[in-house]
Amino acid sequence: MNTKKGLLLAALLLVQLTAGCTGVLDSTVNPRAVLTATPMEIQQGEGVTFDARGSDAIEGVITEFQWDFGDGSQATTIAGFTSHQFLESGQFNVRLTVTNDQGGTDSSSVMVRVNGAPVLNLSIPSDVRSGDIVLLDASETEDPEGGVLSFKWDLDFMSDSDGDGDPRNDIDSTENRVYLPTESSGTILGSLSVDDNQGGIVNQQFTIEVQPRRYKVAWVENTLEWNYDEYLAQGETWSDNMTPGFGVRIIAYEALLELDQDILLPPDNFTLSLNVVDDGHRRSAQTSPGNLTQNESTKAEINASELNPVGPEGIFDADSEEQLLEGLLNEPGARFGQGEWIWTIYAQNSDPDSILPGQPDPDGGNDWTLTIIITVLTPVLTEVAYD
Repeated sequence: MNTKKGLLLAALLLVQLTAGCTGVLDSTVNPRAVLTATPMEIQQGEGVTFDARGSDAIEGVITEFQWDFGDGSQATTIAGFTSHQFLESGQFNVRLTVTNDQGGTDSSSVMVRVNGAPVLNLSIPSDVRSGDIVLLDASETEDPEGGVLSFKWDLDFMSDSDGDGDPRNDIDSTENRVYLPTESSGTILGSLSVDDNQGGIVNQQFTIEVQPRRYKVAWVENTLEWNYDEYLAQGETWSDNMTPGFGVRIIAYEALLELDQDILLPPDNFTLSLNVVDDGHRRSAQTSPGNLTQNESTKAEINASELNPVGPEGIFDADSEEQLLEGLLNEPGARFGQGEWIWTIYAQNSDPDSILPGQPDPDGGNDWTLTIIITVLTPVLTEVAYD
C-alpha cells in the first residue's frame, strides 16, 4: 500500500510540473499597432499614404504589416509604410494588423473619406443642321454624395467671349441646360466643367458637327407688268424708277408706248428710253405713226431677250435659303437687271403747230399709255432630307 501511494504522489507531482511549463510557454507578448493616414480626405482617384512605423513590437521585432484598405484591396509588407489609390468614392475603414516574431498581433484602423467626382451625363443631338437651335443637356449629371453642382460652359473654342486672350476658358453659361443657336455649317468645339463644390471637378469637351441644309431648286417663269397712263405737253418729260430684278433672274423685257390718235396730222413725236444703270444698258425708240386706215396708233417699242441664262436646277446644300438664293441670283454672268431701271418719255414735238402767227397751238400735247412687261425666272426652294 505504501508503494502504491508513493507512485500516485509521483504521478500527481509530474502533472503539476508539466502544467507549470505549459503556462510559461503560452505567455506571448503582443505588439502595439499605431497607424496614421495622410491625407484622410481625398478626391476619387487620389492616393493616401499610410504610416505604421510608430508601431512597437514590445518584445522582439515586428515581422509583418497586414493592410486591409476597406475597398476590397489588401497588402502585406515588411516595412511599416505604404500607399493606396482609392478609385471609388465613399468612406473606407482601413485596418492595420502587425505581427511580431513571437506570433503576437495587434490592430489599429483609420477612416478615409473619398469624395466622388460628379458623374457627368451630357446629351447632344447627333443630327444638327445649320440654323438649328441645339439643346446641350447636362441636367442628368449627378453627385455621388448628393451635393449641389455648379456648371460652367464654354460654348465655342473659336470665340474669346471674355476677351482675355484665351478662347478656351470662357464661361458662356452656368445652367445645366443650354440652347445654342447655329448660323452656319462647320464644327463647334466647346467644353463643360462640373464642380461639386467639395473639390470634385469633372471636365468634358464636346464636338458638334453642323451640316448644311439641303434644298431642291426649280425655276418658275413669271411676267411682271406695269401700266402707266399720263399726259405730256410739248417739251415735258416723264420718268419712273423700278427694281424689277429683286429676287429673280430677268430673261426679257418689252415696252410699248402708245399715243392717243390725233385728229390732225402729222402725229406727235415722243421718245421712249430705258437706262439700266448698273449694267450700262440703254435703249430708246421714237414714236412712229401707225396705219390710220387700220386705226393703228402712233407708238414706240423697245425690247430685249436672253438677258440672263436659265437658272440651274437640282439639289443644292447651303446654310440657309437666304444663302442659297444669294448664290443663285448672284451667279457671275447672271446678274443683269438687278439694280435700278429708269424709264423716260420725252414729248419732243406735238404736231401740228398753228399756221397763223400768234395763234394758239392747236396741239399742245398728248395723252399716252405705257405698258411694260418683264419676263423673269423665280427660284423655288424646297428643303429635302438627307438620304
